[in-house]
Amino acid sequence: MDTPNLASNPSVTHEIEHDIIRSVVNHVSGNKPVANIDVEKTSDVSNTNRSDEQQPQSIKQDKGRPTGIHKQLDILKWFVLDQWFLLAMAAIILVSSQVQVPDAQQRVKRTVVTYLSVSVVFFVNGCTFPTRVLIENWKRWKLHLFVQLQCYLVASAAAFAIVSLCATNPKFMDPWLLIGFLFIGSAPTTMSSNVIMTRKAHGNSALTVVQSIIGQFMCPFLSPIILQMYLSSGAWYSKVLVDSGGNYGEIYRRVFMQLGLSLFIPVAAGQIVQHLFPKVTKKVFFDWGLVKFSSFALLALVWQTFDQAFRSGAFNSVRPSNMVFVVFMNIALYFFWLGICFATAVIWLPKKDVIACCYCAPAKALAMIVPLSSVMYINISPIDQSKMQIPAIIFQVLQVGIGGLTTICFRRWIRPVEEEEAREKLLRRGNGV
Repeated sequence: MDTPNLASNPSVTHEIEHDIIRSVVNHVSGNKPVANIDVEKTSDVSNTNRSDEQQPQSIKQDKGRPTGIHKQLDILKWFVLDQWFLLAMAAIILVSSQVQVPDAQQRVKRTVVTYLSVSVVFFVNGCTFPTRVLIENWKRWKLHLFVQLQCYLVASAAAFAIVSLCATNPKFMDPWLLIGFLFIGSAPTTMSSNVIMTRKAHGNSALTVVQSIIGQFMCPFLSPIILQMYLSSGAWYSKVLVDSGGNYGEIYRRVFMQLGLSLFIPVAAGQIVQHLFPKVTKKVFFDWGLVKFSSFALLALVWQTFDQAFRSGAFNSVRPSNMVFVVFMNIALYFFWLGICFATAVIWLPKKDVIACCYCAPAKALAMIVPLSSVMYINISPIDQSKMQIPAIIFQVLQVGIGGLTTICFRRWIRPVEEEEAREKLLRRGNGV
C-alpha cells in the first residue's frame, strides 16, 4: 500500500485552522469543548456579557437568535464565496452565447488562450508544490497504473458499452455524436481543472499534477489505438468516417509540443522560482491569494471553448432531442466513472489520494480530443467535425461544474483527517518535538 502524503497541499487546513486550534487547546488543558464561538469576536465577550446583564431576558434571547432571513443570507453568502468559480463559469457561457470573437481571429484566440491558460495553471503548481512532494508522487508506480487504467481502459469500455446501447436506433442519434462519446472515453485526464478541483477539495493535488503529466504523455500512443479498436467494430455510426491512413506523426508533433510548452516548461520554471525565492513565492501565492490565478486561467479556457462552439454554430446543427440526450449521457458517464474510481480507490488508498484519483479518472482533456478528432480523420466537413466535438464540449463544462460541487462533499469527508493531523502537529510543538 502506498503511504499517504500529508504535505501535498500547503494551504489545505486554512479554512478550519481556527476550529482545530481551539479544540486542541481545550483538549490539552482538560476543558470541555466550547461550540459555536466566533474566534474574531472572543475579544468582545466581556463587554457583551456586561451589556447583556442590563437588558431584559426577552431582548437577550432575540438578540442571540438569528432570524430565518439571516440564516438564508448566510447560506447564500457561503455558497457564493465557496462556488464563485461555478457561478463565474455560468456567466461566461452566457456571454459567449451572445458575443463571439470574429472568425478571422478564432485560430489565434484558440492557440493563445489554450497554451497560455494551461501554462499559467502549471506554473502556479510549480511555484506552490515542494520538489520533494512531486518526486515522492512520481515514485508511486502502482498508483499511476491504477489511475491510467481507470482513465483509458475502464472509461473507454464504459463509453463503448453505452454507445452500443444507444446505437440500436439509427434514426434517433446523430452518428457524429456517438463517435464523440468514444473520443471522450478514449481521452486522457484533463490538464488543469482536475488539479484546481483537487486543491480545492483538500486532496493530494501534487499527485494530480503527476497523473496529468503521465496521462498527457501516453495520449498519442494509447488514444488512437483505443479509438480504432472500438470504431473497427463495424457499427453503422462508424461508416461515416474516412481513415486518414494512420497520420499519427502529426498527432505526436502537436501533442508533444503542447506538453513541452504548457506542462514541462511551466512546471520547471515554477520550481526554479520557488527555490530561488521561497519566502516571496509563499507570500505571493498563499498570503496574497494569487494561487487563484489558476482558476482564472481555467475560466479563460472555458470561454475559449464555448466561444468557438457558438461561433461555429455547432449547437444549432444538432436536434434538441439529441442535445438533451448528450447532456444526460455525459452526466451519467461522469458519475459512473466517478463511482467506479471511488469504490476501488477507497479500499486501499488514504483519503487525500482517493480525492486525487476521483478528479483524475473521470475528467477528460478537451485540449487533446480536439486535435485527435481533427488529425485522425480527413474529409470531414467543419459542421460534422463540430458535431463530433459537441459531447466533449458539454462534458467539459459538466465535469467542471460537478467537480466544483463535489468539493463540498470531499472537504467534509476529509475534515476529520485534517483535524487529526493538525492536533498531532500542535501536540508535537507543545512537546518540543
